[in-house]
Amino acid sequence: MADEIAVVGGIDTHTDLHQAAVIDGIGRHLATEQFETTPRGYQRLLDWFRSHGEVLAVGIEGTGAYGAEIARFLTAHEIAVVEVDRPDRKARRDNGKSDPIDAYAAATAVLSGRAGGTPKTRNGIVEAIRALRVVRKSAVKARTQTMNQIRTLIVTAPSAVRDKLRGLTALELVDTLARSRPAGELDDPACAVRIALRRLARRHQTLSEEIKDADKEIGPLVTRAAPRLVALTGVGPETAGQLLMSAGDNPDRLRSEASFAHLCGAAPVPASSGRTHRHRLNRGGDRAANNALHTIVLVRMKYDQRTRDYVTRRTAQGMSKKDIIRCLKRFVAREIYRHLPHMTTTAQPVPQTA
Repeated sequence: MADEIAVVGGIDTHTDLHQAAVIDGIGRHLATEQFETTPRGYQRLLDWFRSHGEVLAVGIEGTGAYGAEIARFLTAHEIAVVEVDRPDRKARRDNGKSDPIDAYAAATAVLSGRAGGTPKTRNGIVEAIRALRVVRKSAVKARTQTMNQIRTLIVTAPSAVRDKLRGLTALELVDTLARSRPAGELDDPACAVRIALRRLARRHQTLSEEIKDADKEIGPLVTRAAPRLVALTGVGPETAGQLLMSAGDNPDRLRSEASFAHLCGAAPVPASSGRTHRHRLNRGGDRAANNALHTIVLVRMKYDQRTRDYVTRRTAQGMSKKDIIRCLKRFVAREIYRHLPHMTTTAQPVPQTA
């Protein structure tokens, strides 16, 4: 009977159609089929899985992108969802590439134990913070680009325009250009440059207002989500928001503070050879989270007496600045982990070194 068989599912996610596959407990391929990425399609997919037997787990490739909604749907219906990485190049060369092959590979990775990651739930306040930060980040990037364009135009502008703008700070420059009223013919380079600079300055002001509005929305959400995290030295709403995003709405999926450090690219990597025994910076992991840790470390190195004393002591021992920052990142990651919200595990005491 079908209901006596334990099966494992796999899903290769796409924009309009998800390719699903199901295997039995010893890895035999049972069936594969495509389903629409709609609520009705998700329900048909779940019914199809269950028609083959008891669903032990479903491996999904792309839970942070095209597979986010199907992962939420299956989790809401009490199906264990496992995050599956994309097959490496060797596996693709050996097995080929197609949607059914990828779906079977996802199911096989779960059954064999190669895949065991718990995806982010993406259904709480952290997901709201992520959505708002996406807009803020793009606005900051656009504002920086706008200021670069303003300065580039000034460098190549005629002297009549350039000389009046010398020595102004960025804010004074934007305010002066936004209030200007260019006059003349458009075929005059000086007039055209003035018009372009005014438009860029007004764009800069609009983006600044957009960023301020985003900060007013994001700040209270971050504080509400993790008040203990924001209270830490050197941690502000921006860095805290990024670290919350990296951990997700269910940070208990991270089994230990070491796994969180590895996620942030702050776990030390051995770099020993012969008589040399050392570790180096980890260049893997979530680079945005690593950047947040780096920012916190730099703030503490400048304003936190405890961290300054640590830097002085380690420098006297012959350690380079790069290695000191690596160690501080690891200490900060351990401390951050203890202050993430909704922890279900008991964290170990944090050394008061950094």
